Amino acid sequence: MANGPADSTIGVIAGAGRFPFMVADGARRSGCRVVIVGLRGLADPALQSCAETFRWSRLAGVGHWIRLFHRYGVRRAIMAGYVNKHVMYGRFRLLKLIPDWTSAKLWFFKLRDKRNDAVLGAVADVLQTRGVTLENATQYCPEAMAPEGLLAGPHPSPGHNDDADFGWRIAKQLGGLDIGQAVAVKETEVIAVEAIEGTNRMIERAGALCPRGGWTLVKVAKPHQDMRFDIPTIGPDTIEMLHRHGARILVIEAGKTVIVERDRMEQLAARFGVTVVARRDR
Repeated sequence: MANGPADSTIGVIAGAGRFPFMVADGARRSGCRVVIVGLRGLADPALQSCAETFRWSRLAGVGHWIRLFHRYGVRRAIMAGYVNKHVMYGRFRLLKLIPDWTSAKLWFFKLRDKRNDAVLGAVADVLQTRGVTLENATQYCPEAMAPEGLLAGPHPSPGHNDDADFGWRIAKQLGGLDIGQAVAVKETEVIAVEAIEGTNRMIERAGALCPRGGWTLVKVAKPHQDMRFDIPTIGPDTIEMLHRHGARILVIEAGKTVIVERDRMEQLAARFGVTVVARRDR
């Protein structure tokens, strides 16, 4: 049964990572009752302590999410956390994902374009038609958004600034096509671009392709970023991956990139000598 006024209840569809914790904590601080639907195999079980109500669901369980939200009086929801989309194309995917009827209709019959914005936009539309509005994912944790300027590490060299400018233009074009949001650059040459594999795997590939290191990662928001989902996110794991694979510079977009565990991220960047710069689109 639903309990509590609907306008003070927020649902969280939680994927992997720390961002769902930040959203849930911020919502509770603002006085909201939090109902979390944790995506099985992705969401951290520790999230159960961050909500008045926590229920597990499967990734391809949109219809189940809606039923749970109706049961607990949720009319507003936020998507938080990442999903490794490549699992949707693995062997025996139907047996592993077991989509419910709502998800199956969406994936196999309604979507002609399965890039992120198309998929997530369609999910948002389905939720809306069933009385659940998907909202800005950062509204309860604005402090997580990257401020402009040098955030950690030494000042970049003129050569690295050239790589940042060059990579920014390429990454924005990739984002506009909804292919990926990150590009690895060395001496104004593209080493690797992000696609379905995600940023961490792209970093591994860039490190293998540029074993002498010293390259730059540029990670940006899409030109018309929908702040309800797929927001660029970095954190300590990003810095560790960059250090392990030889990168020296991380360039992100100020005001449109989420930083998780910022203090630890900055400490690791200082220790490893990885420069982190946040800039505005020009």
